[in-house]
Amino acid sequence: MTFLFYTLVTIAAFLAMEFVAWFAHKHLMHGWLWNWHEDHHKPHEKTGFFEKNDRFFLVFAIPSATCYILGSVYAESLFFLFFIGVGISIYGLTYFLVHDVYIHRRFHWFKKLDNSYSRAILRAHGAHHSKQTKEDCESFGLLVVGKRYFGKRADRVAS
Repeated sequence: MTFLFYTLVTIAAFLAMEFVAWFAHKHLMHGWLWNWHEDHHKPHEKTGFFEKNDRFFLVFAIPSATCYILGSVYAESLFFLFFIGVGISIYGLTYFLVHDVYIHRRFHWFKKLDNSYSRAILRAHGAHHSKQTKEDCESFGLLVVGKRYFGKRADRVAS
């Protein structure tokens, strides 16, 4: 029962992160933290490997690290927090692999990934990046993709 409980907590945290990421992207990154996110929407000469937008990795790592610490150091009744941290970390790894590696090709892995879902992710992200301003964007999530992005040819987003 304990293994099942912690597995479900981890899965629930992972799934909840898609909503957290959507909310943060729409209301924070395209809101008062636009100055961090803006360079991700603008074509620019690469001056290095990182962009200001990469700061969000640290922002999302803080709750995960906090859950790891609180869940492993304090009372046994808070041990479930450790697994929330695991779920957040797994989502972070998934986000890195899908967004940075697959969509923006910051690393040249997954070259042969081609199915209707992966193409829909590319289309949704491409629609989001079609705007270079913080207003009027669409498709703020990563893994949950609207039906309208399926079934059409997906073009790769330029990084």
